[in-house]
Amino acid sequence: QVQLVESGGGLVQAGGSLRLSCAASGRTFSSYAMGWFRQAPGKEREFVAVIDWSGGSTYYADSVKGRFTISRDNAKNTLSLQMNSLKPEDTAVYYCAAARFPGVVPTTNNAYWGQGTQVTVSS
Repeated sequence: QVQLVESGGGLVQAGGSLRLSCAASGRTFSSYAMGWFRQAPGKEREFVAVIDWSGGSTYYADSVKGRFTISRDNAKNTLSLQMNSLKPEDTAVYYCAAARFPGVVPTTNNAYWGQGTQVTVSS
């Protein structure tokens, strides 16, 4: 059974930084693509960033490109999201996501999910 546990959320002022972490267990972490998604109040869950199984390929939503960095440590079964230059519009619950199968990426309709961690950016 895949388990994903996020940590690192909190309250930060605009322009500040936070680092989210996701601890994964239940299967071979290094075989699957991973991602981060977020959901703001009253909005649909949206894609933030994705990383392939090796960490060699990443992709970002335009809204976070240049400010956020996704990374993974396959030896420690952890996924991270470094968030810099945070804006009030980044306020959301952030979810760690794992692809269900090798060779595909997690999507909003097809992934394993963590419980989420709240990020609040004040202006």
